[in-house]
Amino acid sequence: MQAAEILERLVGFPTVVGGPNGALIDWVADYLGAHGAKVTRLMGPEGDRENLFATLGDPSLPGYILSGHVDVVPAGEPDWLGDPFVLRQSGERLIGRGSCDMKGFVAAVLAAVPELSQMPLGAPIHIALSYDEEAGCRGVPHLLETLPDLCAAPLGCIVGEPSGLVPVLAHKGKAALRLSAAGVAGHSSRPDLGSNAIHALVPALAEAVALAGDLKDGPQDLRFEPPYSSLQVGTVSGGQALNIIPEQAEARIEARAIAGVDPREILSPLFEIPGVAAEWLASYPALALDADHPLAALSAAISGHAPLQAVSYGTEAGLFQQAGVASVICGPGDIGRAHKPEEYLTEAELSGAVEMVLALGRRLI
Repeated sequence: MQAAEILERLVGFPTVVGGPNGALIDWVADYLGAHGAKVTRLMGPEGDRENLFATLGDPSLPGYILSGHVDVVPAGEPDWLGDPFVLRQSGERLIGRGSCDMKGFVAAVLAAVPELSQMPLGAPIHIALSYDEEAGCRGVPHLLETLPDLCAAPLGCIVGEPSGLVPVLAHKGKAALRLSAAGVAGHSSRPDLGSNAIHALVPALAEAVALAGDLKDGPQDLRFEPPYSSLQVGTVSGGQALNIIPEQAEARIEARAIAGVDPREILSPLFEIPGVAAEWLASYPALALDADHPLAALSAAISGHAPLQAVSYGTEAGLFQQAGVASVICGPGDIGRAHKPEEYLTEAELSGAVEMVLALGRRLI
C-alpha cells in the first residue's frame, strides 16, 4: 500500500483521545504481521485502548524505535469543509483529523515496512504506537514499563511529531493539576448560612499567579521561547447562578518547564493551600539530547536537515529519555496545523517521511 492509502485508513479510525482504539490497532497489527514483524499488543488499564510494539529484525540486538501516537484531538469545529475522519485531497494537501498530528508519520513508517522487512538489518527497527498522548502522554508510560521485556536496550528513539522533518533536540516538560474547593449552597442574600466555594479557591488562584510571575526571574534557557518556565491557570469553573452561593469550584493549571526544572515541583506549592484539594492530571519531563549525541547526527543524516536546538511544546520523547532511551523529535508536517480544522499533510511531506524511514533502514544494513 502507498503511504497515502495507509493514511486514509488511519484517519478513518476516529481514535479521539480518551476513547477506544482497538479497531485501528487490529488493522495495524494485521498489516505488520503480514510483513513478518513481531507484534505485541499492550492493553492499558482503561481496558478499551492499547499500545502496540512491533519489531523488524532481531529484538535481542540494540536498535532504534520509531514512535508515534494514534489518538487525535476531537474534531467538532464547525470550520471543517468535509468529514474530518474521511481523508480528503485538495491539491497537494491530504486533509483529515490527525493527518499531521500524527498519523502521517505512522503512515510513513507503515508504508516503509515492506521494504524494511526485506533488508538484512544489522540492528532492529521497532515501531511503538501509543494512546492518549493528547491527554498528557497517559498511554506510553505503560509501554515503557514493559520495554525491557520487549527488546534489548534501544540505541535511540525518533518521535515523529510534526517538525518539518527537522530533528529537534529539546522541549519543555509539562505538569497539569486540578484544584477544587467545596462549599455549602444557599441563597446569596444569606451568605452567613452558606460557604462560597469560589471564594475558597481564590487564595490558590492568587498563589498560582504569583508563582507565574516569579518564574520569569527564575532559571533561563535561551534555546526556548520564552526562555523560562511558565505557569498558567487554564480554566476556572463553579457556581450555578448569580444569586446562589457556589457549592463547587474548580481550576485547572499547567506548568511548562525548561530542561533541568521539574514541572511538578513548580506546582507543588498549590498542594499546600488550606481548604483546596489538588490532584495531578498529567505530567511528562523535558527532553534534552546533547548536540554531539550520535542520535543527533543520525537524525540529521537521514532527514537531510541540521538539528533544531529546542521547541516549547512537549512530546512523549521526554518520557522515552526518562526511561533511558536517547530521543529526538523528527516528523513530517507543521505543528502549527495541529488541533485545527482542515488539518493537513502534503503529499511531499508524507513521501519525505517515508524516505527518512527507509534511509534509517539502509544505514542499519
